Formats: sequence, structure tokens, C-alpha cells
Amino acid sequence: MRLIVAGVETFAGTGGRKFDPALPLAVFVHGAGLDHSVWALLARWFASHGCAVLAPDLPGHGRSAGEPLATIAAVANWTAALIEAAKAGPAHIIGHSMGSLVALETAARHPHNVAALALIGTAAAMPVSPELLNAAKAGNHAAIDMMCIWGHGFAAGLGGSLAPGLWMPGGAERLLERARPGVLFRDLCACNEYRDGLVSAAKVSAPAILVLGERDLMTPTKAGRQLAAALPNARVVVLRGAGHMLISERPDEVLDAVRGLAADGSLIGKS
Repeated sequence: MRLIVAGVETFAGTGGRKFDPALPLAVFVHGAGLDHSVWALLARWFASHGCAVLAPDLPGHGRSAGEPLATIAAVANWTAALIEAAKAGPAHIIGHSMGSLVALETAARHPHNVAALALIGTAAAMPVSPELLNAAKAGNHAAIDMMCIWGHGFAAGLGGSLAPGLWMPGGAERLLERARPGVLFRDLCACNEYRDGLVSAAKVSAPAILVLGERDLMTPTKAGRQLAAALPNARVVVLRGAGHMLISERPDEVLDAVRGLAADGSLIGKS
């Protein structure tokens, strides 16, 4: 599906179903340097269970035009504009990593657009190491290598994919290699510079679920729990042994957690 959002042509996956703005809306926001394809399982499940789905490529990513936005606040404002452009909502926003910061900030800035949040691999702040930032700025492949090594739990590095024959770090590497020059660096800078997480969390009235990886090196479980404590209405699910790339490492468990998210007394989708 293609939409014009803030004057920019935007591609959004719809989970394989025709988009119907009259249905409950689920919006999926991807992480740094990635695109809508990381949401294949979750987007398809929600689209097949009574929801309208938008899994956009953020500006400058994947099939979307424009340049990557420089701050989490700017992406949050863009996400609210996406919901309004689709003439749908309020939305359940499901975000991973950088996308979880975007979901959080969208709920704080545009509460009328947000019914509930699912924050996956999340924390109130996501500082990025100077080594990773410098490598990404130089366009050095070492940045992708670091993302893939630090982003996966121990078991994922050995194998363990539910799809036989697939190697999760290798798949993530190919996806990051597809990003346009400078996109990963811009995204990492946006994460590194974001400082409003706890303040924004206190403003969020929507219910939230946080799905955390026990062995996440990028957004440690302790940091995720600190964010949950700042949210007025949140609960936490910790997946044992999982790293940061939860949606590929533990797709079924993430789906089980996210599909149970309640808003206004009703579950999103249908069991």
C-alpha cells in the first residue's frame, strides 16, 4: 500500500490483506537500518485476525521515498501523520528497538492517535557505542557486523531458526546491507541522542506491554524494566535466553505476548 505522508510517498505493508480503515488499527514500526519486512509474521497474523495493518518503511528506508528523519520526535510526529493519512486509528503501535522509542514518543505527543503500545527490545534510552557510530558514519561494514553480533542471543548465533536452513545473523546482515548509504548512521544517531524516554513515559495513558530479551546486549532487561516502571499502565514479558532481535529469534513467543495486549477492555484482533 502506498500513502502520501507529510508530502512523501510511503510504502506500508498490510499483512497480505486489503487495508480497511474501519477495522482496529495495528501499526508496526521497525528498528534502525531495517524495513517493514521484519514484521512479516506479526503483520500477517493481525491482518488475518480482524485488524487493519500498516507496517511502513520509514522515510528513506526500504520502498519509501524521502530522507531518514533525524530525531525520534520527528519520526513520532511522522507516525501520527501516517495514522491520519490512512484515515484510521487510534492505533495499537508495535515497535522494535528504535521503533519502540518512536511508539513511546508518539503516544506521549499524540495520545488521541494511540490506543495501546507494544514495545519490543526497548529501553528509555538507547546509547550507541562510539565504535559503532564511527563505523556507521564511515559506511564501514564493521557497523553491520557489530549490529548482527551484538543484536542476537547466543542460541541465535549458532542456529535455532524456526525456519530450517535459515541463519538469523546472516539474514539480518543481508537486510542491513540493503539500506541506503547513511541510513543506519542517521538512525543510530537518532537513538543515541534521544533523552526524553522517562519523561515521555510518564505522559502515556495508553496500556503498554514490554517484551524484553534476557540476554539483550543492546537494550538490557534492567533498562527495559526501568522504562516499564515509568509507564502508568504497563506489564513486562521477559523471554529467557533471547537477545535484541526478538522478532526473529522468538517470533511465536513475541506474537503470544503482543496479541494479548488489551486496550479499552478489549483485545486487539480475534483469537
